[in-house]
Amino acid sequence: MKKVLLYTDGACSGNPGAGGWASVLVYNQKKKELSGGESQTTNNRMELKAVIEGLRAIKEKCEVEVYSDSAYVINAFALKWVENWVKNGWMTASKNKVQNQDLWEELIKLSAKHEVSWNKVKGHADDELNNRCDELARAEVEKYLKV
Repeated sequence: MKKVLLYTDGACSGNPGAGGWASVLVYNQKKKELSGGESQTTNNRMELKAVIEGLRAIKEKCEVEVYSDSAYVINAFALKWVENWVKNGWMTASKNKVQNQDLWEELIKLSAKHEVSWNKVKGHADDELNNRCDELARAEVEKYLKV
């Protein structure tokens, strides 16, 4: 099975506000950069969108190592929050409605197509690909701020 590295990041100016997401896929020394944004969104939605769009770009079943500086995204899978949310009818442990359910459902479907491992990286540190995602996501935010 092919092994793909997927680095992701989301950014937002204001929360909510103009947002951007970015993904960098690495396979066999080749990199593919993806990015996009929305005029009115939240940082968490952009973090989710970055992983979704990265996974969507992978056309066959692969072993995917996801790297993100978002504790929200990584912990949801690593700590099995997602499994509990689904089991509890999309309610949190504190009996609140799970935010961003639409994107979580999409991410669950896409991640089920692959063998995914979830890895937390420190944001704004010395990880080259995480920093590149941050640059791309912030560039997308700027596009919407100029409109």
